[in-house]
Amino acid sequence: MQYAVPRRGVPSAASFRKWAALSPAAITIRIVGMREGRRLNESYRKRNSATNVLSFAYGGKKGDLVLCHPVVAREARAQGKTLAAHYAHLVVHGLLHLRGYRHEKKREAERMARAEIRLLRRAGYANPYTVE
Repeated sequence: MQYAVPRRGVPSAASFRKWAALSPAAITIRIVGMREGRRLNESYRKRNSATNVLSFAYGGKKGDLVLCHPVVAREARAQGKTLAAHYAHLVVHGLLHLRGYRHEKKREAERMARAEIRLLRRAGYANPYTVE
C-alpha cells in the first residue's frame, strides 16, 4: 500500500488487502491525488484528466493499481454509494484488468461485470451496477 494523499477519509490498508484477496495477485496499490492521477492518465492513456483507477499489468497476476482518491470520492457521492463499496468495486475492477479482462466490447463488458458482481458479493457488497 502506498498513500500519496493524506489518509483521512481513505479506507484502511486492511480493507484494501481484503478487497485485493478477492482475486489474488501480487500487486501494489497506490492512492493518489488529482495531480498525479491526471499525470499518469495523460502519460499512459493520453487523456488529460484523472480517472478513478489505472491498472498496470506486469505479466501473470502481477501489477500495480493506482486509485485517485478525489475521483473515487466524487463518484461514490454521485452514485449514492459508500466510499468503501466504491473502492472495493474499483479494486476488483482493476484486479480483473490485471487478469486480462477488458470492457471495450459489449460481450467483454458483460463478462467483466458478472465477475465483479460475483467477487463483490463474496465480500458482502451489493451489485455495483444497480441503484439501491
